[in-house]
Amino acid sequence: MDERERFLADGRAALEWAADYLERVGELPVLAQVEPGEVRARLPAAAPEQPEPFEAVLRDLDEILLPGITHWQHPRYFAYFAVSASRPGVLAELLAAALNPVAILWRTSPASTELEGVVCDWVARLLGLPEGWHGHIEDSASTSTLAALIAARHATGRDLVVCSEHAHSSVEKGARMLGMRLRKVEVDDAFRMRVDGLDLSEAAAVVPTVGTTSTTSVDPVAEVADACARTGTWLHVDAAYAGAAMVCEEHRWAFAGVERADSLVVNAHKWMLTPMDCSLLWTSRPADFRAAFSLIPEYLRTPDAEDALSLNEYGPALGRRFRSLKLWAVLRCHGRSGLQRMIREHVRLAERFEGWVRDEPGWELCAPRPFSVVCFRREGSDADNQAILERVNAGGEIFISHTRLHDSYVLRLAIGSERTTEEDVRRAWDAIRAAAE
Repeated sequence: MDERERFLADGRAALEWAADYLERVGELPVLAQVEPGEVRARLPAAAPEQPEPFEAVLRDLDEILLPGITHWQHPRYFAYFAVSASRPGVLAELLAAALNPVAILWRTSPASTELEGVVCDWVARLLGLPEGWHGHIEDSASTSTLAALIAARHATGRDLVVCSEHAHSSVEKGARMLGMRLRKVEVDDAFRMRVDGLDLSEAAAVVPTVGTTSTTSVDPVAEVADACARTGTWLHVDAAYAGAAMVCEEHRWAFAGVERADSLVVNAHKWMLTPMDCSLLWTSRPADFRAAFSLIPEYLRTPDAEDALSLNEYGPALGRRFRSLKLWAVLRCHGRSGLQRMIREHVRLAERFEGWVRDEPGWELCAPRPFSVVCFRREGSDADNQAILERVNAGGEIFISHTRLHDSYVLRLAIGSERTTEEDVRRAWDAIRAAAE
């Protein structure tokens, strides 16, 4: 068997494995069924001396690695922010790996550089963003926010970052890595950033959130933008989770004021069916991004294409993967209508679950539900609610996570998988009630 025939045979085997996995993932325990160190202990301490067949890789994937996988593709994965890598995105990831372009410059990968701009423009229009914003793709919202803070510091000459106490930890981490000061603002009863008395006079950047991590609350971006206008503060909006919901017009209330942002992040790998990693970062001030990041040593100079767009000048990384290909495939194969249908169904299912909790004696809702995440708890102690979470997750039927609100231990159920049905949500509620009893 020559190299091409072997590649085709191994490829068919890998594709069959992937197809079978996506069909049977709902039958597997959601949470990895291993102890810390167990997977490593079952693997050799050193790489093999001689080549092994690819079928050995698939065998060990089944026997050693799969028990250590927490199945984010599972229809009853309800922890953190549930996600899906749809089939078109999976296939496009394979093609991107086959092409393996490294887009350090426009010249080194014109197609991936220009397609990245195209898909960012497509998504911007799907979400109702202003025309003309510069968009590019980073690996995660943490990197996107870090890039925005770097640009803000460079543009303003200041070193203070302001966010709410419910902002994502990446804001604090970014400030820490950059040696910037951080000030957290209190939230109101709906867990939104309080803007009364908001002082941004020394701030380089303020980071309101559209869809906070704990409760998916929406900070008052328009009012924060007013404060930024008075002080020249950079406005970076973190819409990593909920930004995708803006593809549905009925959710656009949450983007009020976003058109005044200096930068905005939305993760396509959260609620847009795109495999990890794919974080979209837009800015209305591309010249400031370029001023902060552009560095062109002699070996990267291309006199015949000096004016061509090179995305390394707008973010921290030099080498860039062909991330736009999988998002392009998702957008083409699902379309606006497919994304809208999925998001609306997830919001409907969350509303159903919220209603079951509200109607059940002994249970309480703990936060408003603007999108597809429900925060709730059993009436009783924190220890009781923690025990419910541990019992239900150990059972393998579902996987949920928790947060802390008003100093109470609160359970979270997040719906985001394209495979989740109402029956899956009903099974989750039954499992949670059983664990409580």
